[in-house]
Amino acid sequence: MLSPLERRKNNFGRSLLPSFGAEMRKYEEVYQLYTSEGYTRELCELYADTFVRDVKKPAPEDIIQLVKLYDRIHDNKTADFYLQMLEERKLSGDDRYNYCIEMLKTQSKLGRWREAEDFRTANINFLQNYSQKKPLQQQADMYIALALADCSAKHYKEAFKLMKFGYKPQGKNDTKLLEIMITGVYLLTKCGDEEGAEAAVESAKACLKLFSEFEFGWSKQYYESCIEDAAEGIL
Repeated sequence: MLSPLERRKNNFGRSLLPSFGAEMRKYEEVYQLYTSEGYTRELCELYADTFVRDVKKPAPEDIIQLVKLYDRIHDNKTADFYLQMLEERKLSGDDRYNYCIEMLKTQSKLGRWREAEDFRTANINFLQNYSQKKPLQQQADMYIALALADCSAKHYKEAFKLMKFGYKPQGKNDTKLLEIMITGVYLLTKCGDEEGAEAAVESAKACLKLFSEFEFGWSKQYYESCIEDAAEGIL
């Protein structure tokens, strides 16, 4: 979830509006729940009520962030429901990039492999070109989404190739590296490679043990749960 500071930076134009201060106070309240409790259904519902359901025309970035929150609690059906709100909206830049990634991930995890493949075909040129503007960590999100689409279609060899995109660890507390490894556990589980999945689980756990600090008190337990879920074919 974006920090209040990141949200301010991303909304510099809107920050000049008189209503922005009140909006940020609401956001900070939601963010406090996130920092104390982590990814929970209560957090999703509070964010939805505050920034999407009770807003006449919610901002694409808020819908996308809500989708990401539901994704974190493995509620892909609800994530899909909110993604549909953006289908007819004209998106560009970061909004379109993030929307494409979330759409690929959600359709893939719901088993809608044909829809995921069609969506990728329609948007792959944009994704590849726009990703060149993004830091490596955000490029990783695209490769993970594309790999999940291949996995859903049972194109496992292609999925594993996509995961070898040359990511380099960003220090010993690199959560993106850990997410990539957790995705590897999921892919190996889905393709039926039990031995490979077990080894990937141990590698992910070893990576987690290297962390010298975590951003929040709940972070370590959260990632431990993610590893175990991925070993059960849940991402």
